[in-house]
Formats: sequence, C-alpha cells, structure tokens
Amino acid sequence: MNITVWNEFRHEQENEQVRAVYPQGIHETIARFLSTEHDVTTATLDEPEHGLTEAVLAQTDVLVWWGHKAHDEVNDDIVACVHQRVLDGMGLIVLHSGHFSKIFKSLMGTSCDLKWREADEKERLWVVDPTHPIASNIPSYIELEKEEMYGEHFDIPAPDETVFISWFEGGEVFRSGATFKRGNGKIFYFRPGHESYPTYYNEQIQQVIRNGVKWAQNTQTPKHQYGNAQPLEVIKPKHGDKA
Repeated sequence: MNITVWNEFRHEQENEQVRAVYPQGIHETIARFLSTEHDVTTATLDEPEHGLTEAVLAQTDVLVWWGHKAHDEVNDDIVACVHQRVLDGMGLIVLHSGHFSKIFKSLMGTSCDLKWREADEKERLWVVDPTHPIASNIPSYIELEKEEMYGEHFDIPAPDETVFISWFEGGEVFRSGATFKRGNGKIFYFRPGHESYPTYYNEQIQQVIRNGVKWAQNTQTPKHQYGNAQPLEVIKPKHGDKA
C-alpha cells in the first residue's frame, strides 16, 4: 500500500516543547511505524503544493492528515484535488485537530466544531464496536495519562460507524473514532494526538492507525459511469412508436 502522511509541521519548528516530543515532526513519527508494513512518503504544508502534487495524490492509496494551527493556509485548489481523490477511492485518515481542516469540513458539510480544553487530563478511549476491523487487537479501552479534551457536541453528520468513544477526567465524552464513506472513498476520524503529548508513541494508538489505514484502503472498487448512457440491451419499439 502507498501511504502519504501529511502534517503542517509548524508546531515542531516553532515550539520547543513540541520539538522535544517530536524532533523530526509528527509526520515522521507516524511514517516510521507505518513504514514497517507499507511504502510511506511524507508531505508538509510549506512544500510546493503542500507536497500534494497531482502525481503524489494519484499514487496514494491512503492519505493521513494532521493539522491544527494553519488550516486556513491550505490552498483551496489542493483541497479540491484531495476531495476528488477521496471520491475516486483514496482512503483518508484524519487525526486530532484535522477535524477543523478544510478537507474534513468539505467532506462532512458541517462546521465540525466541538468543545476543547488543555488540562493534562486522563483520557479513556472505549471500544464501542469490538467487531470493527479498526478495533482489531485493541483491548476494551485505551488509557492515555494526559491528553487534550475534546467534548460533545461534535458537529459532524451521524457517522456510518462509531468505533471509539472517549471519556475525560473532567467528565466530558467524545466520539473519538468515527467512519464515513464519501463516493468510493472511506474516511476514518481518530481524535487523540495533541502536539505536546507523546500520544503517537503509544503502541495501542499506533495499532489503531495501522488498522485504520488497512480499513480505508480501497483498490477494488470499479470506476462507475455517470451521465447519458447507451443501453446494454436492444430496446424494442413500443406500441405507437415509430419503427
């Protein structure tokens, strides 16, 4: 499978605390554990065309997206290209604050807004669909010692499937693992991963992302034809029709 991991790569360059956690960038950390099974490339915001050229997108089976502070800097033309690739069948994994990215909001058609709080609080991600492939080899819950809180209401369309629901120490809950289908493409939103916490080093979080990538891959769907179509069978003239 060909995977592209996209990241703004701004926090890691501007914030010493974040750089200490992810010295090579969040994208490189994710790429490292995915590359044990797949061909992985990375792309970042400040590269030409944000690293998401037509050629890169054409060969990408699954795109992993991490964004936070620079959503508005993503070029609308690039967003439109990614959107079309999803409709054509490319998988999309949206991580943490990618909920507010242009691409996720355009695919959802809603504000994707939510409550949030940074208070170093404990999070438990409960598996609510243990039969789902994304929950494969995951225990009943994943416990994170410290994470940023996201709370309901999460303004998204009703998910096709909800795989994880989070509980936070402060009392909130959140649909932290949700799937959607758009066109021929499959989308998995997975919440954990605030930039100042070592969440992407957690082996269970890594397993969820591995599972999500495998689930989102879609190389077997045929290309459908739209618009005016020629009949498959001979249409016989009806009574009163001119022969």
